[in-house]
Amino acid sequence: MAKIRVITKPEVCMGCHLCEVWCTVAHSRSKDIIKAFMYEQPRAQPRILVEEDLPETFALQCRHCEEPKCVAACIAGAMYKDEDGVVLHDESKCVACYSCIMACPYGAIRINLETKKPLKCDLCKGLDYPYCVMKCPNNALEVVVEAEEFV
Repeated sequence: MAKIRVITKPEVCMGCHLCEVWCTVAHSRSKDIIKAFMYEQPRAQPRILVEEDLPETFALQCRHCEEPKCVAACIAGAMYKDEDGVVLHDESKCVACYSCIMACPYGAIRINLETKKPLKCDLCKGLDYPYCVMKCPNNALEVVVEAEEFV
């Protein structure tokens, strides 16, 4: 099984926050930037967050770890790894205990302001390609597919 994840190249990230904007669009009902921001309520929330300590900026999202601590910490089984190695969150199983948030060593899981449940990158599951990568004007985000090594 190949491991898929998005990596950030902080040396070319300019802190424009467009990855956050397009992540919001990707998780909106319409997938249209105008409708997503002007008309949809509640507005979708981005699963990526640009951290700034100027002049350095860094886009932070789930690393889809090989052995995810969030999955191990989840008492309800809401955090899981799918067949592609993508760490996902099943909101219908979630009890909002926030164990996953506390267990994530990267701080990549946030709280959904509407549901009060965890919110994390799903690599735009169900879409052709992660919007954050596709729309980054500086190519500061990159999809990496790592082949599993057989020993």
